[in-house]
Amino acid sequence: MKIKITLFAVILFIINLSAQEKQKDSINANELSEVTVVTATRTERALSSLPLPITIITAEAIAKSGVTRLNEILNEQTGIILIPDESGFEGIQMQGLDAAYTMILIDGVPLVGRSSGVLDLSRVSVGNIERIEIVKGASSALYGSEAMGGVINVITKRPKKDILEGSLSYRYATFNTNDANANILWKKKKFSANLFTNFYSTDGYDLDKTTALKNVESFYNYTIQPKLYYDFSEKLKLTVSNRFYNQKMDNVALIDAETYKGDAKENEWNSQIKFDHKWSSKLYSEYELYTTNYKNDSFLNDQNNVLYDRTYYNQWLLRPEIRTTLSINDDKLTGGIGLNYESLDRTYFDKDVKFNSQYVFIQYDYNPTEKWNILAGFRYDNHSEYASQLSPKLAVNYKFNENFSLKGSVGYGYKAPDFRQLFFDFTNPSVGYTVLGYNVAEDRLNQLDSEGQILKRIDGISFDEPLEPEIAVNYNFGTFYKKNKLRFDVNAFYNSISNLIDTGIVAQKNNGQNVFSYFNRSKVFTYGAEFNSTYKFTNEFSVSVGYQYLIAKDKSVVDNFDDHKYIRNSELQTIEIKKSDYFGLYNRSKHTANLKVAYTIPKIKTDINLRVFYRSKYGIFDSNNNQILDKYDDFVNDYFITNLAASKNITDKLFLQAGANNLFDYKDPDQIPNLAGRQLFARIQYNF
Repeated sequence: MKIKITLFAVILFIINLSAQEKQKDSINANELSEVTVVTATRTERALSSLPLPITIITAEAIAKSGVTRLNEILNEQTGIILIPDESGFEGIQMQGLDAAYTMILIDGVPLVGRSSGVLDLSRVSVGNIERIEIVKGASSALYGSEAMGGVINVITKRPKKDILEGSLSYRYATFNTNDANANILWKKKKFSANLFTNFYSTDGYDLDKTTALKNVESFYNYTIQPKLYYDFSEKLKLTVSNRFYNQKMDNVALIDAETYKGDAKENEWNSQIKFDHKWSSKLYSEYELYTTNYKNDSFLNDQNNVLYDRTYYNQWLLRPEIRTTLSINDDKLTGGIGLNYESLDRTYFDKDVKFNSQYVFIQYDYNPTEKWNILAGFRYDNHSEYASQLSPKLAVNYKFNENFSLKGSVGYGYKAPDFRQLFFDFTNPSVGYTVLGYNVAEDRLNQLDSEGQILKRIDGISFDEPLEPEIAVNYNFGTFYKKNKLRFDVNAFYNSISNLIDTGIVAQKNNGQNVFSYFNRSKVFTYGAEFNSTYKFTNEFSVSVGYQYLIAKDKSVVDNFDDHKYIRNSELQTIEIKKSDYFGLYNRSKHTANLKVAYTIPKIKTDINLRVFYRSKYGIFDSNNNQILDKYDDFVNDYFITNLAASKNITDKLFLQAGANNLFDYKDPDQIPNLAGRQLFARIQYNF
């Protein structure tokens, strides 16, 4: 109650300031400016005319929020929840789908390194970001596997003026967290360049002082990102981009009450060479070669400084791609062809494994009238390890007028089995259970059996047929409205996923432990709706509200509820529950919401940025042993998080900022290990 009263008081204070500073403004000044996006169609399109659910995060919004890493700014968006996995990395949940279903791009090319199925988004600094484009819903028609749930494209800044400009900034925060940026942009005639560097370090945080382990151990990392541009002519332009990332973290483990220590290192390198070729006013091509390598290497030493354990991960991706767009009056026909060559060498693989795939995609952006826009396309993928996939998509936008439109889309997506699900070969040294990838399971089970380690194999399980990709059908239907001071959009969605890859027991060992492998098993569905609205009371004061309603369930549970309807209550009595008591998939909240208040005080050149986030209750494990999440299980309680930042321009070139994330110090150490408590920060930036 104190928190709610304080929040109300803060908002009331800002509204009161707005009333005192209110000035007359024109309709044009209050219109939200049009934004051009590229991720949804791989061509430049106006945001309001797109028939797909898109979210744009601008550089201005990032700067005023005071955050420094990609995971932090994404966590503030409607319909996006960041969920920590067993490795501690936070993965994106979008429209109720797990992190493995969302593709992450930087300047249109993918990041790799999902060592446990999740990309560590904190390795991306926001210091040089121009905007972030978020496309929700199946996007395999353009981007292939991994884009079954959507795409997030981080677009970095590039030089625009024939001058030398840039910024230097430093931010200090709680937990001895340091973040330093240098971003230099230079352009002269045909040549331009951008150099971005970032250094980040922290002591980490510890929510439980009774153990030697921290929630996050101390680490530091640095990023160097040089980009070069050369315009041979108006028709031929070259881009050369590189990114280097290195991190070192303390590696600590508690084994049999003894503390083991070591290091964990991450190294990422990627390089992109792209030619933009304008054949004529109607024909445009892009030729792109992209390669990236992600490594991590960690070790643990015992108390005598003798090596106890070492793990490594080394992934490569090489991707050449050609894209061409033909303009036909008001319409555009886009096509592309490319090749993915991937390899991975990691601990618990008996060899360096490789994937090869070839793909082609076509998209037609059709505008029969000023009111109608139809986007149709497909992608065909030929893969070395599973059956070929055809991924179609159709989207329609009807524009009633400049302020109001309806849009809908249906898309087919797929998620290929990853390296781990196919080739993993892991035995826990202390407990003794084994996890085998699908492609190696039969041979390893026979080997374990010949060694006398297998007590029995589960009947009816065969590895004769290949592991199939997960398949999704995605529907979106929404509306967009903009007039004067008000802008809002609503989007309803439905996702149906079949061939879901899950783990199951395939054998029992003589030591009493199980052998697990991966199978195409169940079918899940998610549905819900998102709402986003912004109202500009004046040029200086605006309020945004976002909300998502989500239902996510396993269809096999719904269809076979009799298998799960009996539970033991707290008095250890067996009781029967109803189908309506089935809550759904783990780690999903039915309700999430945000309130964002932005207020500018022109007289003192100060911006106030307040963001309040709400997440309703969710379950993370089955506490009454009926193998599903029902309303009688233990839940993580609903909670609010409040972030506040105040920014002031001392001069045209000098910028100061201070604030607090998790202002009211909300913590739940047992249930939410990625909530570190209140984090105060201050930042200084010099622009030149």
